[in-house]
Amino acid sequence: MKNFHFLMHGVDTNPLVLAIKRRPDLWKEDTFLRHYPQGPFGETDTIMLRFPEKVEGLTEEQIEAYKQNQLAGYDQYEAVDYPAYKILHEARPLVMGLMSRVQGERLGRVMINRIIPGGRIFPHADTPEQTRYYTRFHIVLQGYPGAIIKCGDEQINMNTGDVFWFDNKQVHQVINNSADDRISMVVDIRTSV
Repeated sequence: MKNFHFLMHGVDTNPLVLAIKRRPDLWKEDTFLRHYPQGPFGETDTIMLRFPEKVEGLTEEQIEAYKQNQLAGYDQYEAVDYPAYKILHEARPLVMGLMSRVQGERLGRVMINRIIPGGRIFPHADTPEQTRYYTRFHIVLQGYPGAIIKCGDEQINMNTGDVFWFDNKQVHQVINNSADDRISMVVDIRTSV
């Protein structure tokens, strides 16, 4: 496979899944991705653990400078801890274990995405600015037969406990045709290898 690489199978995600089930309110705390104009995440709930600070009120010229990481006073690659990262402290060992395994140098976005049965993340490619800087990993917290991710001309099942890299520069989508929610933690890591 050229668009996917499995790093681990059978990772114990139960402590984090149980913590999420105890705090269902966290799914509605931040709707930035769900309501992003023309975004692919309209059928997705997200718990933001780490994300860049949201910048509002910029002109088109400033937005372009921000995308190129040339807007004075802003580093678009700098993700900050959101309150949910402290609340869901069970996520930290999974994230830091992955950082260690891939010899990460900088931790970027960390988001937990939920797709209900029959839902999807629509086809898209992530921005060149992000994909050049960060490498994208998934830790599947809950995934059953029928929950798939497609990337380019390949697809894999998203099974509970799988950890994998995928090439998010390519057009990709997630389809949940399983009988339960598909929950996955997206982790962006800057690596030198």
